[in-house]
Amino acid sequence: MPEFDRKVIETLREPLETGRIHIARAARRAEFPAEFQLVAAMNPCPCGFLGHGNNRCRCTPDQVSRYRGKLSGPFLDRIDLIIEVPALPAEALADKQEAESSASVRARVEAALARQTARQGKPNARLDTPEIDASCQPDEAGSKLLKQATAQLDLSARAWHRVLKVARTIADLAGSADIRAPHVAEAIQYRRFARG
Repeated sequence: MPEFDRKVIETLREPLETGRIHIARAARRAEFPAEFQLVAAMNPCPCGFLGHGNNRCRCTPDQVSRYRGKLSGPFLDRIDLIIEVPALPAEALADKQEAESSASVRARVEAALARQTARQGKPNARLDTPEIDASCQPDEAGSKLLKQATAQLDLSARAWHRVLKVARTIADLAGSADIRAPHVAEAIQYRRFARG
């Protein structure tokens, strides 16, 4: 993602937020539908080896900060899940463990989507702020955890609502009618991003 010009990345903010794009040229204006799912990746640093066990990274802290700084806070606030995937050692790559089957995952996702549709008539991803306030309130322990995380991670109001939507989805996948502290904790883990 940081290989793109920052101006290009910033233009994604509007369609990520509203699902629409407005284009104004000379005396003309046009609006188009622009709902999409953004899946993006980036290296931890310009060379790609920061945090790798082989100690090959020679990037300075300033270089890492500039590289990660190409993704602004307002842009990152519009991303629901931010997951760090560390490099795996060769032994882990060779280990063939049994994984949950695709059919099992599909059944859980379909059941979660059915819960969401029955509760609010649409998927959690499409909820606006008033609907989030109505459908995505955690229990007392979850609420306390979210407040602590907001203070420690300096989450914006937009990020707060994204965490609640993700926590609601995690609860739905677990078959829980209530959003509990473990669901909130998992959702918070998906918001962590070191800026530099």
